Amino acid sequence: MAQAAAVAKPPTPFRRRRASATPRRLPYLLIAPAALLMLGFIAYPVLSVFYYSLQDYNPTKPWRNGFAGFENFTRIFTEDPLFWDTLVFSTKWVFVEVGLQLLFGLALALIVNQTFAGRALGRALVFSPWAVSGVLTSAIWVLLYNSQTGITRYLADMGIGDYGVSWLSDTSTVFPAVVVADLWRGVPFFAILILADLQSVSKDLYEAAEVDGASRFKQFIHITLPHLKDAIILSTLLRAVWEFNNVDLLYTLTGGGPAGETTTLPLYIANTSVDAHDFGYASALTTVAFVILLFCSMVYLRLSKFGGEK
Repeated sequence: MAQAAAVAKPPTPFRRRRASATPRRLPYLLIAPAALLMLGFIAYPVLSVFYYSLQDYNPTKPWRNGFAGFENFTRIFTEDPLFWDTLVFSTKWVFVEVGLQLLFGLALALIVNQTFAGRALGRALVFSPWAVSGVLTSAIWVLLYNSQTGITRYLADMGIGDYGVSWLSDTSTVFPAVVVADLWRGVPFFAILILADLQSVSKDLYEAAEVDGASRFKQFIHITLPHLKDAIILSTLLRAVWEFNNVDLLYTLTGGGPAGETTTLPLYIANTSVDAHDFGYASALTTVAFVILLFCSMVYLRLSKFGGEK
């Protein structure tokens, strides 16, 4: 009779099977709107850049528009000395900025991680420049570097330097001037990330090290730095990409001058597309910059062993 009852058991209704499958599909249905937005706002612009990099596209000269193949890329590597000059300066800019920002950010994070009176206010002052937009940061430093009302005016009043000197117009001082301006905005980024990771270090490790007679320097080398490894790798990678693509600060302060001394590759791309309206060649430059960043990021993560044992 048990076998007969089992045979007579009605099959599972289709509606019940469909209802049981719905919870498995629900997460995909929920993320579908966000995925479509990402495709629209990220994938489409990226693919369009790749497409226009193979075109001659200049709205001011429509009779020359059309398929160009790899002519734009050939022009970049064989006929355009500005590409190599801007790439060299971009590399210099990234190494100097990221290195100094990491150094000062680490120092500030170690300071505000200590217990002292007014620590909350100190942290707020350290992190406040990161809350300022890039445009406002540029405006602040334009005023500070103004030859009539800025820093040089007050230094001249104290007998240091001459009146009317513009650090942004002198090829010998423009690079340190823009580096200092960007340091003011970039150092808090490292301080925030490193401080967040510092607060997760167990105090028991430092107490055990003190019992063993380890100095503060040895504790920093053998406990703090290994724990901060992943945070430092990730923050330097992110900041390097941002600094490589930095346009707003340099464009506002110097416009790439004087005499092209502060023209990065992204700024060169912006001038080529916006000023010269050569969108095909600018797209090819953008594609090359994308490949360079992708390759360098992969090599950096590989060599640094990001996510591995500390």
